[in-house]
Amino acid sequence: MQVFDKVNQHTIDHRDRQLSILALIMVVVLGGGMAVLMYPTVFGKAEVLPVAPSKTLFFGFCALCILMVAYLINRMVVVKNLRASLVAEHEQLALVLQQSSAELLGTLMGFSHFQDRLTMDFRRAAQTSEPLSLLLVRVKLTRLFSRGPQAEVALGDAAKVLHRKLRTEDSLYRLASHVFGVVLPGATQALAQQTANRLAEGLADASGASNRYTTEIQVVNYPEQASAASEMERHASALIAAE
Repeated sequence: MQVFDKVNQHTIDHRDRQLSILALIMVVVLGGGMAVLMYPTVFGKAEVLPVAPSKTLFFGFCALCILMVAYLINRMVVVKNLRASLVAEHEQLALVLQQSSAELLGTLMGFSHFQDRLTMDFRRAAQTSEPLSLLLVRVKLTRLFSRGPQAEVALGDAAKVLHRKLRTEDSLYRLASHVFGVVLPGATQALAQQTANRLAEGLADASGASNRYTTEIQVVNYPEQASAASEMERHASALIAAE
């Protein structure tokens, strides 16, 4: 049975302030009332208080005390339960985000598949005289987010940005725990640089106000910067070794 009005979890902080102010006021009122009622008994004299205090006033005061205490206890229990509910929901959300990030990172192919795709795309580019670009993205987690579930969530968010902003013909790989590789078939160095800038902006936004990570993006292009697939692969290996 609901006796008092419900407290919405979105206004819990406002209600908490109201409860604190109300409790302070009632403590002052009840304390003052107690002092007024006790004063005649302790210090009263016949010429000052010829008539005894009313019993109705006494019982009314007692009833007010009981109701006020019951109300404050009820409100405190409600606020406590809501805070516990919010903490549980926050933990559940963090768990869902962690699982989502882990699943996304688990779907990304590793370095061996990256080597095969790079070799295949390079052979096709050399035969058709088309350009081929490679983006190497290194995610540097800040100290606060470098371990535990927060690290996995941050890396998952970075992977989401990379996956969302790429073309359909592009392919994304996780070369190491903090290094991603993106193969851009048919992309010139200028187009690859534009893509890198777009990815950098998206990654900065996903990092959030807490700056969970910083990123370093390298652009390797065939034929302007590399003449063989092995050269492009060496750039990736060097970045992995520097992790």
